[in-house]
Amino acid sequence: MTSKNIGHLRLIIIFTVIIGFLSLITPDTNLKILNINILQFVLLYIWLVQIVAFIFAFIYQTEKYYDFIGSLTYSTSTLIVYYSLPDKTQTDTVLLALVLIWSLRLGLFLFRRILEDGKDNRFTKPKQSFLHFLQYWTGQAMWVSFTCIAVYVAMISEEENTITTVSIIGLIIWIFGFTIEVISDAQKRTFRKDIKNKTKFISNGLWSRSRHPNYFGEITLWVGVAVISLTSLNGVGYVALISPLFVYALLSKGSGIPLLEQSADKKWGSDPEYQAYKNNTPVLFPKLFNNVENTHGNSE
Repeated sequence: MTSKNIGHLRLIIIFTVIIGFLSLITPDTNLKILNINILQFVLLYIWLVQIVAFIFAFIYQTEKYYDFIGSLTYSTSTLIVYYSLPDKTQTDTVLLALVLIWSLRLGLFLFRRILEDGKDNRFTKPKQSFLHFLQYWTGQAMWVSFTCIAVYVAMISEEENTITTVSIIGLIIWIFGFTIEVISDAQKRTFRKDIKNKTKFISNGLWSRSRHPNYFGEITLWVGVAVISLTSLNGVGYVALISPLFVYALLSKGSGIPLLEQSADKKWGSDPEYQAYKNNTPVLFPKLFNNVENTHGNSE
């Protein structure tokens, strides 16, 4: 086994172990599915869905369903928890609705995009290697588990989780973040559909205020979810509030922004206009005031 494969295997094991640790933060509950603690069952379900999907994706050498499967896993795992609850509260219903709206919207958006593009450059080399491709799928299992852990724990908790002022604040935060993500995605899609922009980078609209406004929106909406979940947590369950911190860390330091910035630098690093855009536009958190709006752009 080569050193690269050893590295991929190591990450696969790490991702899986992390999911196992997440299963330990479940609140006291007698809820079980197939005689397995409900949180442990759902996390196992998330992992197994990615493994099964990986097998088909590797056999047929396709990445077209990667993002869609991830989004679908968000929806189905949350539905499993929700419909396993003996008593469903207002907060449970709100959390379910928010996860379904976000995941199905994003899943369909990404699936339509890859059908139009024909490929996802992230997987050009990885899908040719069993362990490297599997690393992506187990990473997605960890991504879904970490991101949605506050929702699962809040639903399972036996705390009185009714709608409160804190919940309303969280909902407002979610709506703000979701709106930012939807608008920035739409602006990017419109920009990319114009053949005149094929070799250009986007810097208009929300992209003139942040180089990655869609990621800012996604991080913000998960902060909103965590705030809504807050009143339903207790004891070890508060660990679930790590969810938005994980989203921020992965997007800003992991497989999100760093890879896109590297790709953009490779394409337009020698372009003075891109350098000006990069120097005057924040990486993630949008600037409030914008004096100059360019008409070019990058491609995420």
